[in-house]
Order: sequence, then structure tokens, then C-alpha cells
Amino acid sequence: MAEPATARDLARRSQSAVHRKDKEAWLGLFAADAVVADPIGPSPLDPKGEGHRGLAAIAGFYDTVIAPNEQISFDIERSYLCGDEVADVGTIRTTLPGGEHVVVVRGVYTYRSDGAGRIAALRAYWEFNAAERISVTQCPGPGGDRQPAGLCLARVAKGR
Repeated sequence: MAEPATARDLARRSQSAVHRKDKEAWLGLFAADAVVADPIGPSPLDPKGEGHRGLAAIAGFYDTVIAPNEQISFDIERSYLCGDEVADVGTIRTTLPGGEHVVVVRGVYTYRSDGAGRIAALRAYWEFNAAERISVTQCPGPGGDRQPAGLCLARVAKGR
């Protein structure tokens, strides 16, 4: 009998499904009572800061935060697997609707397995107001179009 997927395996599958914009594959990775907290704590993406609990709430998170974007890519610099959890350190780049801006989020992204091959928790440690919004039509750099992207992410989450 095959061993259940590790938390790292589940993290890579999750990242791949998001990158491919495969909602069904992404949702299929989660346990029925899983929670997604991205970011952890109150933010415009989760005003109460309680996370998105259960498959219906996680699907709603996908529809409002992930689906509207052109592309989401993951650059994982380091990964630490400990028991049923993994902590990935890296950068997520989100090309916003219309393709003219990319939001860059640096953080620590943790995934906990339920031990049976499903994600029990996805928790993202990143500072909402520290996300960068970069214009892809201009060369970013000193004095370039880099600015806090919190309001932009909030608009994407609200479908604007």
C-alpha cells in the first residue's frame, strides 16, 4: 500500500493546481474540514481573520481571490518538512486581471496534512500592506512603479 502524500507533496500539488487554474484539482486536495488562512489574521481578504473553513468557504476563497487573476506563480526558495507539516519560504507572483500589474508577496506558507493524503490547513504568513504592485509595462527599479498593493488585492478579492 502506498504511503499517503507528505505535506510537501500536497503543497506542490496545491501550487501546481493554482498555477494551472485548476479549481477542481485544488479543492480535491483539501480535507472536508480544512482551513485556508491567506494571510493569517484580519485582512481585506478575510476581515474577521478566522480563515476560510470547510470546502464551501475554500471554494469561495478560490473564486474571489485566485480565479480572477491572469496567473499565479510560486518561487519556493526553501522548504522545511517536519512531521505532517511543511513550511515553504518564498515568493508568490500574481498577475492581476488585465495583465498590466503583478503583485509580489514574500512570505512563509505552511501546509498541514491530515495524515490521510489531504490538506488540513494552509496558512500563509505575509504582510498584506508589504505586498508590492509592479507594473509590467514599465521596468521596475528605483523610482519605478513599485507601491504597496494592499488596496489592489482587496479590489481583486471583491471582484472589482
